[in-house]
Amino acid sequence: MGRHGELAVFRETFARDPEEADFPFLFHVRGNGGVGKSTLVRQWESTAREQSTVVTAFVDDEVHDAVEAMEAVSARLGRQGHPLKRFDKQLATYRQRRHQAESAVPAPQPDPPGGQAAPAASPSSTVAAQVGLVGLGMVPGVGAFVGAVDPQQVALGADRVRAALNMRLRSHDDVRLVMDPVAVLAPVFLADLAEVAERCERVVLFFDVYERTGPVLDAWLHDIVFGEEYGGLPVNVQVVLSGRLRLDARVWGDRLGQVTEVRLEVFTEEEARTLLATHGVTDEPSVDLVLRLSGRLPLLVDMLARSDASSGDSFGDPSETAVERFLKWEPDARRREAALACALPLQIDEDVYRTAVPEAAADDYPWLRGLAFVSTQAGRCRYHDVVRAAMLRLQRGQSPARWQQAHTRLADVFERWRLGAESDLGTAAGTFTCWEDAVWREHRLNETYHRLCANHRTALPDALHQAVHAIDHDLATLRRWAQILGQAGDDTETAVLGAWGRRLEAAGEQDGASIAVLNVLLAAPGLGAPGRALAYCVRAGEHRIAGDHERALADYALATDIDPDDARPHAGRGETYRLMGRHEEAAAACTRALELDPLDERAVGSRGDAYRNLGRHDEALADFARAIELDPGYAWAYGSRAQVHEASGRPDDAVADYTRAIELNPRYAWAFGSRAYVHQAQGRHAEALADYTRALGINPRYEWAFASRARVHHIMGEYEDALADYARAVEIDPDYAWALASRAATYEKLGRHEEALAHYTRAIEADPRYEWALTGRGELYRRLGRYEEALADHSLAFEINPRYDWAVLNRGMVFRRLGRYEEAAADYTRAMEIDPMSGAFVSHRAEMYRRAGLHEEAAADYRLVMAAEAPAAWSYAGRAQMHLRLGRYEEALADCVRAVEINSDDGWYVGLYALSSRLTGDEQEAERNFRRAIRLLLADGTGDSTRQALVLGCVLFMHCALQEWERATVRCDDLLGRTPEAHVLREVLEDLSLLRDVLPSVVPGTGPLVRRLGDALA
Repeated sequence: MGRHGELAVFRETFARDPEEADFPFLFHVRGNGGVGKSTLVRQWESTAREQSTVVTAFVDDEVHDAVEAMEAVSARLGRQGHPLKRFDKQLATYRQRRHQAESAVPAPQPDPPGGQAAPAASPSSTVAAQVGLVGLGMVPGVGAFVGAVDPQQVALGADRVRAALNMRLRSHDDVRLVMDPVAVLAPVFLADLAEVAERCERVVLFFDVYERTGPVLDAWLHDIVFGEEYGGLPVNVQVVLSGRLRLDARVWGDRLGQVTEVRLEVFTEEEARTLLATHGVTDEPSVDLVLRLSGRLPLLVDMLARSDASSGDSFGDPSETAVERFLKWEPDARRREAALACALPLQIDEDVYRTAVPEAAADDYPWLRGLAFVSTQAGRCRYHDVVRAAMLRLQRGQSPARWQQAHTRLADVFERWRLGAESDLGTAAGTFTCWEDAVWREHRLNETYHRLCANHRTALPDALHQAVHAIDHDLATLRRWAQILGQAGDDTETAVLGAWGRRLEAAGEQDGASIAVLNVLLAAPGLGAPGRALAYCVRAGEHRIAGDHERALADYALATDIDPDDARPHAGRGETYRLMGRHEEAAAACTRALELDPLDERAVGSRGDAYRNLGRHDEALADFARAIELDPGYAWAYGSRAQVHEASGRPDDAVADYTRAIELNPRYAWAFGSRAYVHQAQGRHAEALADYTRALGINPRYEWAFASRARVHHIMGEYEDALADYARAVEIDPDYAWALASRAATYEKLGRHEEALAHYTRAIEADPRYEWALTGRGELYRRLGRYEEALADHSLAFEINPRYDWAVLNRGMVFRRLGRYEEAAADYTRAMEIDPMSGAFVSHRAEMYRRAGLHEEAAADYRLVMAAEAPAAWSYAGRAQMHLRLGRYEEALADCVRAVEINSDDGWYVGLYALSSRLTGDEQEAERNFRRAIRLLLADGTGDSTRQALVLGCVLFMHCALQEWERATVRCDDLLGRTPEAHVLREVLEDLSLLRDVLPSVVPGTGPLVRRLGDALA
């Protein structure tokens, strides 16, 4: 009764169009405890349900983060025939991936083709991101435990955590799901909710007891209500908040003007009289008495109205005697006893009720649910805080012994139910499996609460041990444990329990919350050896996720010191070694773990990946097969085995395993990307593009897939598409060095050299030790004639990686351009030492020896080149020039014949053949081929300005050989008019020097030309 105005405010919204600009879509019901907030919003929910096509979801303080809130809404709507199917599926994936983040064994993302993978981004954010604190809507505060975490640990940042998880989960979308679950789940939740809203006239979401849940739900609710992060709610979705406190201005301040606040005060006298009249309390003395004793607080007015107020007995002070008066006026003694007994549990369903009450009252559960101070939801009921607190004080004070016995009896019941749940989970169910089960967790929570209430001294050590398990499960579970400790402290008025609850809650709000909580627990003298071993092990895992491997190893060592026969720390240490690249030690540690627990498929997989990294492919395949045998649905193991097939040169087997991984997990973006990589390596570009696109459909922020798809576009000559994809990758990760350098290469291909240089430079700024980007920029500098800068880049790349043959080879090419042939030859020698099988390096060195006049060395290298399979035409042409210098004209002619046979349209090869023909006495053949060489050269319009200048130099050479001095002079003018680079002039002069040596008759005519070219070079 009463609250007619407040009821009307909400009811009237159903007669309005949600599209109206001033439609009240967000309510906040606020008032002190006992003022009737929960009753009002329940009435609002009933009002909404009266509409034929309206669905509602009611959420209270059973949720502890945004993920649980979305889960609760989904469950409520599902019971009304409107399940959020896609959200439920994604939520199940999240639960699984959270476990894998701790125990699954990852392998690294394959490096994108054409270069190295991007390095870790610059440190940003905080370690809080490792467990998704920001994603869960928490705003880290500064409290008593701000110093509990090493600042260096905090500074590692979300990017470093992401890199670690990339190694663990192997899927970018899974990493994002674990790192920021709300960011992934909220859009799916909203999309499903929008579909429900399309089918219904209205959807109303109620969030009661918001003073408790607001701190962890504020940011998420603000974002979904106003569409600032995840997309907004449909206009026909209303949100109702109900709590004692004002909305936090730090979160809602800019939107408070759009909140419809309903402020509840105590009843007016008229409202109180109306409520009393409905209960038959109308005589003025009784009415006056109730008004005086209740202070018109709705809860107490209703409670006293239900009692026999007209009896004339004195009510006394409600704060001390309301419960006694209420029980006194209940005529049935067994019900009085039942009402008191049911105040002990935190929540009551019929099973708990029958356990708590005397047998004579076992069938009175419906009566209890009808009491004024009892609220119901989803088959359970709970007492109002004001009444429950009074009843607990009464019982605790009247008989401490009965208090202890009652709580012990309830704890024993919840323990029995917990053990039953374990049995239902199966004999193979381990600790993790139990903690993943919500029913089991609820029983464990209630058992712990009642044991603390019965005897906090004996129960606290175990409660702290269970808190370690709770933080091992997730932060939301830890919050519930902290609240239970605090609740037990309040209900027993035990300061130590209240202090522990506050301490754990405060630690859970810090940056690096998991480590902060574990530091607090490890400092507790009451935490026993098993609990300490577990805490060290869990903290080690958190250090490992944060990339602090040395601290992780130290904690694993402390755990094994306490319990050497626990498999978990050995497996964790093995995983840490694997991430550190210490694969022999990783395999040994995992082997020890498997000796202790042969059924740990994650340890088997981790060892398999260590073997893969060691190149022990047969052992890796055996371990992955065993992991799959233990868990046939282990998609990661299929993906990892696929990597072994790739490394072993079995691309078809790799594709088959990636495909199987995708069948097991159709949203496995990493597997799509990895299969695309295999297709790409096999030249199946259409299939590669399709798989990269499917990976991006699953995870639109999968920067590696964008960059890799861009690479395929580049290979196919689709340069604009490549630039667009590289741009998306860099937009997602501005410090993605590989994407920046690859985009530079695409710009270079398009002749956009300034943009190419800018992107190479950005890549190097992102990773100053990125030798591929340094070498790419060095090559571009060389092509632009900026040789000193090119030498600097190639030298730095080679200094960073002394095994990087491409850097030293390219430096040799710069030395060649500078005419420093012996230094070039030395660099080619270094390249050959790195890769003895590369014939290309020998060919380059042979040319440098020839140009340096080191003919014996050149001849030796040419013999090596010619012994190789299918020597190139330019190698034959180079040796022919050496033979010409040495006067071996017949041998030169034979090499020129081979060069022309391989490439008959190369003007330079044809010209050398003509020269060799003249020197061996065939003037007619020489004349004919000199003319043909000129035609071929003049017809060659390809290449950049440097190539065209070299072509003119070759034409000049041919005219000089034919002693056509006027034409030679014209070609010299054309060449010098192009202002060629120094190395072009140097090579033309070297060629003319050869011609003057073998044909002395051309010396007078070439003299002026040589002087002009020499002056230009000087």
